[in-house]
Amino acid sequence: MDREPPNRIGSKPSGLGDFTATRFLSNPLMGGVESDWSPMHEAAVNGRLLSLRSLISQGWGVNILTADCVSPLHEACLGGHPSCASILLKHGAQVDGVATDWHTPLFNACVSGSQECVNLLLQYGASPHPACDLASPIHEAAKRGHVGCIESIAAHGGNIDYHISHLGTPLYLACENKQIACVKKLLEAGVNVNRGRDLESPLHAAARASSEELATLLLDFGADMQAKNAEGKRPFELVSPDDPLFQLFMKREGASFLLESKH
Repeated sequence: MDREPPNRIGSKPSGLGDFTATRFLSNPLMGGVESDWSPMHEAAVNGRLLSLRSLISQGWGVNILTADCVSPLHEACLGGHPSCASILLKHGAQVDGVATDWHTPLFNACVSGSQECVNLLLQYGASPHPACDLASPIHEAAKRGHVGCIESIAAHGGNIDYHISHLGTPLYLACENKQIACVKKLLEAGVNVNRGRDLESPLHAAARASSEELATLLLDFGADMQAKNAEGKRPFELVSPDDPLFQLFMKREGASFLLESKH
């Protein structure tokens, strides 16, 4: 089922008739060059399939771009509208188009969480790998808790353990944002339970989040309680002794060992 588009900064008017502040190309057939926000973008982001079909039949190009290189396919995926994405792709939309912020349609589909859009894009040959580390689809899905998107990207060869310097791994990002279902899915898929962001492990992230559920899950998959981060701290040293999470660490590692490790 198509979805309501997510809120976005700088979004354009919601009605096709309200374009007083926007200029367009005078010739709608010139779909390969830059334009501002167009009726095609408006229909795509709002899931207006009939309007989109009508515009295409009138000669509007499916690859018409905004000044930021955003295509109607970008917008259909951001809105989570697979039916609109499908008709655009069938009419030749560029599946791996890259906007100036490095967002691809696949990245936008992971923002909206539409597994249908993700599957459609991958079926049309979209790369499961990021065009740039500033916009990684699988990291975005992990951060937002979109398990289905992760499953689809992994099934098409995406690197579920991909490390990005400023973000870490998808597992670390999922832990940082307390996305339990994504953490479980990634661990079951075989990611490195101890690989996070630089020296900060996923267990460090769970400790900072004071999440017993996350910590238990990570420990069940073999997380290293003695791993030190850049500050030389182990996960249990990031929680206070009266925190229930500290009690969990004591139970798993042994009270005497933890106390000795602090010295």
